[in-house]
Amino acid sequence: MASTDLRGRDFITLMEFDREELETILDVAFDLKRKLIRGEPHKLLEGKTLFMLFYNTSLRTRNSFEVGMQQLGGHAIFLQPGAVYTPALPGEEVAYTTERVSDVARVLSEMGHGIAIRIYGAKTGWMYGKGNLLIREFARWARIPVINMEDDMYHPCQALADLMVMIEKLRELKGKKFVMSWAYSGSVEKPLAVPQSAIIAASFFGMEITLAHPKGFDLDPNVLNFVEKNVKRYGGSFRVVHDMDEAFKDADVVYPKSWTVQPTDGSGPMDPEKAKELFEANKHWITTKEKMELTNGAIYMHCLP
Repeated sequence: MASTDLRGRDFITLMEFDREELETILDVAFDLKRKLIRGEPHKLLEGKTLFMLFYNTSLRTRNSFEVGMQQLGGHAIFLQPGAVYTPALPGEEVAYTTERVSDVARVLSEMGHGIAIRIYGAKTGWMYGKGNLLIREFARWARIPVINMEDDMYHPCQALADLMVMIEKLRELKGKKFVMSWAYSGSVEKPLAVPQSAIIAASFFGMEITLAHPKGFDLDPNVLNFVEKNVKRYGGSFRVVHDMDEAFKDADVVYPKSWTVQPTDGSGPMDPEKAKELFEANKHWITTKEKMELTNGAIYMHCLP
């Protein structure tokens, strides 16, 4: 088992950790899963409280966090912005409606042991990075760890769950071909968090990573640069293609997922009309039996099930 001290750390993006630290987190996660299955005691968070602040609706993330806290002996408190004074960044306050993030973070720090936040999309005006900025503002003022439950840039908890699945199914990730592919959806309101976090995660474990998407659906260049540097450090490879069939060929893992067309340089919000036009022009980007037959008996992954 890898060994490192993660106590007190915020968990906002995997880019702020190294492979040994991620291996430690995964080792603990697998150990807790075994103890749950065997019925062995694992109340590691007894007496601890996690505040969960959801700007967006959630089924899987909210319930998995609540159940997880209960299984570990702790307590999760659901906070809906509309039911409390909505935490807001400086300059965005509204009298009797919002409260500064700095104040909310310090108050919650006096009462609990962690703050988990989800915010993206319409709640940020579809301005790339604004959700992440709010989470980092919480981390700046909080005296307890802050956990990202998905913002407009990253979804680190989903990426860890994805790694666990791949390790369970494939055992060894080194040298395995991992395909993150855009796929058509009837809705354009899809953040970049999942695909970006998925390729970041794969880049720590020596995987042969292929990112596939139609032209115009580019991810954040900073994320792509990180992945390129990481595969040089940890092994594996990284390439971007614009052909789904080419991407699926000999794949060990395929991860079809829609994401929107959005400026990542802060130049403006997502343009829904432009996004719809590009989405409709690429309706053929779907997974089929024929595409799966191109793979190396790949496992099929998605963030919803």
